[in-house]
Amino acid sequence: MTTAGIDLISFYTPQYFLDLKTLAEKRGVDYNKFSVGIGQEKMAIPPPDEDIVTMAASAAKPILDQTDPSEIELLLFGTESGVDQSKAAAMFAHGLLKLPTRCRAFELKEACYAGTAALQMAIPWAIRNPGKKALVLASDIARYDLGSPGEPTQGAGAIAMLVSANPRILAIDPESGLYASDVMDFWRPNYRDEAVVDGKYSMRVYIAALEEAWRQYHTLSGHGFADMARFCYHLPFTKMAEKAHARLAKTAGIKDLTPDDLEHQIGESLRYNRITGNTYAASLYEGLCSLLDNCTEDLAEKRLALFSYGSGCMGEFFSGVLQSDYKKHLYSAAHKNFLDNRTELTYQQYEDIFQLGCPTDGGDHTFAQYRTGPYRMKGISQHKRLYEALT
Repeated sequence: MTTAGIDLISFYTPQYFLDLKTLAEKRGVDYNKFSVGIGQEKMAIPPPDEDIVTMAASAAKPILDQTDPSEIELLLFGTESGVDQSKAAAMFAHGLLKLPTRCRAFELKEACYAGTAALQMAIPWAIRNPGKKALVLASDIARYDLGSPGEPTQGAGAIAMLVSANPRILAIDPESGLYASDVMDFWRPNYRDEAVVDGKYSMRVYIAALEEAWRQYHTLSGHGFADMARFCYHLPFTKMAEKAHARLAKTAGIKDLTPDDLEHQIGESLRYNRITGNTYAASLYEGLCSLLDNCTEDLAEKRLALFSYGSGCMGEFFSGVLQSDYKKHLYSAAHKNFLDNRTELTYQQYEDIFQLGCPTDGGDHTFAQYRTGPYRMKGISQHKRLYEALT
């Protein structure tokens, strides 16, 4: 049987961050409330000339540098931070990446689930078109009101996945557990730049979606908790994954999950999120990159569990098998390099960027150049976003 899945995967996050020690001091709270309470240490801050399009293109560039663009005939962009009510972020990214005109490109939205929606749409397409590849992008900026409970979970980042038949990294299993329910746990009306969230309710819905999706997956696949070498979760903050995994173990009948078990099963997947903050649609796959980059054990031919959650809400539990030579196709060194060389912001710089906003008057605006990846937004003219490649 032909398999399909993730052939290559690359992650990108902005080159600026705010240390949550700085935020804790400014807000007059104990830093442990952030570092222990929610499991976060830093949050990525995009500069004024970086948005979801430039981040997604920057995530995709390493993949495009070693892929024949003519093979890519499907471009899917998952986000909840859309830059236009009509034109898909996929089209802006298509232009920046100079992809061929023979390409189906569009944007998907369902909160943080959108990246998984894109991946699961690309899988059957790749099986039907074994000589071609799909490029899946997921990119978001998590933004909440200053001083709100959600503020320390803010972040930004993007993921790019090349999806193909006979993938080199992760073959996705055909079975999934699904959970859809119309709830208001998190949302962002068109007239707001900042999201609105009912935090405690959202955590309960997340867990309910996980339990139901797991039961379905277990019934359909026959795979149990012990069949999974590692687990990756949607990461609004790292502590959520810890709570979710403990509940999943209980639901699966595991009564003696120890702190060491927890660290072994999910710890490596949490490292990037802890220092970037929430990346919404990209966060599950940021966690996957974190796992693959940081795990010293060879997981070849082992099965990974993945749980995707998007508020509103949509949940999916699925799995995949790592391929024999997966380690040869990772971008671990590149990920480590840009994470280790980011620039720390002062609180005032963070607030200045937060308050700046994007011009909405339709006039001509040129943006100053900050540290970005290989792409940036250079300005706006006549309501048109203008992008440029720096390399």
